[in-house]
Amino acid sequence: MPGRERLASSAMSRLPRGAPDGLSPVSGAGAERAAILMVDDRPENRLVLHTMLEELGQEIIAVESGEAALRALLERDFAVILLDVNMPGMDGLETAGYIRRRQRNAHTPIIFLTAYAEEMGAAYSLGAVDYMLTPVVPDILRTKVRVFVHLYQMNRQTLRQADERIALVREQAARAAAEESRRRSTFLAEASDLLSSSLDADTTARSLVQFAVPALADLCGLMLTDEQGVVCQVELCWNPEGRNGGCRTLSVTTLEDAVISSAVEQALVSGSTQIVTLPAGMQRLKGRKSKTEASVQFELGFALRSLAALPLLARARERKVGVLLLGMGPSLRDFSTPELALAEDLAARTSISLKNCMLYAKIHEADRRKNEFLAMLAHELRNPLAPIRNAVHILRQPGLDPSRADWASSIIDRQSQQLVRLVDDLLDVARITQGRIQLKIEPVNVASVVTVAVETSRPLIEARGHELAVHVPDETLCVKGDTARIAQIIANIVNNAAKYTEPGGRIAIAVAYDANEVEFRIRDTGMGIPHEMLGSIFELFTQSSRSLDRSQGGLGIGLTVVQRLVLMQGGSVRALSDGAGHGSEFIVKLPRAAAAPAPAPSEGMTSIDGAQRYSVLVVDDHPDAVESMASVLQLQGHEVRVAQNGLAALETAHTFRPSVVLLDIGLPDMDGYAIARRLRAAPETHACVLVALTGYGQPEDRLRSKENGFDHHLVKPIDPAILRELFATLALPRKAPSAVGNGIRLHISPGVSGF
Repeated sequence: MPGRERLASSAMSRLPRGAPDGLSPVSGAGAERAAILMVDDRPENRLVLHTMLEELGQEIIAVESGEAALRALLERDFAVILLDVNMPGMDGLETAGYIRRRQRNAHTPIIFLTAYAEEMGAAYSLGAVDYMLTPVVPDILRTKVRVFVHLYQMNRQTLRQADERIALVREQAARAAAEESRRRSTFLAEASDLLSSSLDADTTARSLVQFAVPALADLCGLMLTDEQGVVCQVELCWNPEGRNGGCRTLSVTTLEDAVISSAVEQALVSGSTQIVTLPAGMQRLKGRKSKTEASVQFELGFALRSLAALPLLARARERKVGVLLLGMGPSLRDFSTPELALAEDLAARTSISLKNCMLYAKIHEADRRKNEFLAMLAHELRNPLAPIRNAVHILRQPGLDPSRADWASSIIDRQSQQLVRLVDDLLDVARITQGRIQLKIEPVNVASVVTVAVETSRPLIEARGHELAVHVPDETLCVKGDTARIAQIIANIVNNAAKYTEPGGRIAIAVAYDANEVEFRIRDTGMGIPHEMLGSIFELFTQSSRSLDRSQGGLGIGLTVVQRLVLMQGGSVRALSDGAGHGSEFIVKLPRAAAAPAPAPSEGMTSIDGAQRYSVLVVDDHPDAVESMASVLQLQGHEVRVAQNGLAALETAHTFRPSVVLLDIGLPDMDGYAIARRLRAAPETHACVLVALTGYGQPEDRLRSKENGFDHHLVKPIDPAILRELFATLALPRKAPSAVGNGIRLHISPGVSGF
């Protein structure tokens, strides 16, 4: 085209010859080189344009078509585009349209080069910033390009500066975050060292509040709660007027401020942090140094503007051990998110530390109670043993008067019964704590079970001259439980009331009920229970008070048995008391049951009158036990043989052919169950009466005895009266059992412990 040809010839004629063109080049120290895109299909035109612009010192990219220009734009950005309008294929206008459609290049300056001015209208509609008619004037071209290059470089410099500022801000933020993290880590590390330095809760609490002021807050309080969730101790520390090293501390039992109490209660109930703003400011606090002292006010020395109450939770779903209280005042600090996060982290560590302190104190207290229990047990065992040994010594005296012998024998009998009761109590609590108790759950008549419990406790009540009042509803009322164990529960509580009430006191048993539960209330006028012991009164080996004379006696296990038995029967038990000297009340709740039907008359199990005599084999590996049992039976008129191991027992049974065998279960060479099976299998002893002698009396123990062929199961030590009653009920001769382990039908009179 003529115009395009003139561009090259005219431009070449106007190029400067070694002299500057009147304008300074753009390049300079530190300046970023810009890229200029030239698009022309003729190589000579591209050469001319390149020659005109090379003194600008920028990077010049020359391409021959619109397609090549679009590819170049995909690879990099350009400060300006010089675009020929008339090109084969995709012309300049179409190329500009595609460039403007791409968001990244929508504002890249485009200068059109054309020989026809009428094409400029379409060029401007496509976003051209300028156009030049060919042939172009080199100075004008350089000037226009230089402007766009400067604008590009300025924009790039602005972007670089913005990036630098952003990087600087980020660096400063990272440095501040690192510094805050270091401060936080240092604070928490020091807090952890402090919290782990002692296992005493009081020492830990006092040290913590002093540590937190003024580093974390202007006021810090640690409020500890008891097992009922009631605040029982408050340690405070604050910094008057923000003075350095001038912190004050105070220990009180409770704070009496409505705002603080409400925040603490909400924190304990919700388990989340509570923040309270005090627009008017709080200048003083009010509290009690002890429960018996009057309330006092103490000046803070500044206005408390805001409070945060953080619950102390060692683990999920556990009771709260207390509340960490933080206050802001003269420092003008607020509970920002980082400060609150730091406080919550400190609260979490504090709760774990306090929980460990409490566990240590609990273990220490349990160990102390265990040692006291062992001392009490030794005391309680020696009490009956001393008169027994004295009585034995008296009985050995020559020419002893019969009345003195009877007196010594009665002492041995009474004190032996006391020993049996102590051992029974120990075995009872051991079986209950190990879950070896089996209950016979059935409807239990309330009036009947209360009567049984009262009769059990009546000797102790009468001995101490107490007044007993019993109030039971007239209508038939039943609970769901085990008759013997419910009677034991009530009797244990009544016995405790009798022991810990001064002679001549009052004890009341009252029964109330609703649609679902029956409530037993046992109230006394005794010594009461200190408030701090209400939460632990049911723990093993716990007693309210002890004295050297041990006048009340007991091992401190009765209430533990009560609680375990009540829980096993689906009930609940709690203790109430207004404190020492104000009596106590125990409330037992058991599930209500429908009234039980009247029992059908039993078919006759009649005892046989008359003093029948039997041939008896006694088997026990304990020499004193076997000899004493033989002596008792011989005094009752029976013919007795003894054996101290399994093989001797089988040999003696083969020749002696006893009608009754009293067989110890725990023999050294062969257990009693194996001997019983062999005796049942032998023709000469298959019909004898087998009586198990053992120290285990649980239902599963009795069942096992029965399965191995025993007819009776007696628990050591055995009362001679029980033996006499047992022999009085035996009916001989007997039929041989059809198989080993079948029960033998005996006539049993009431009171004999059979199956």
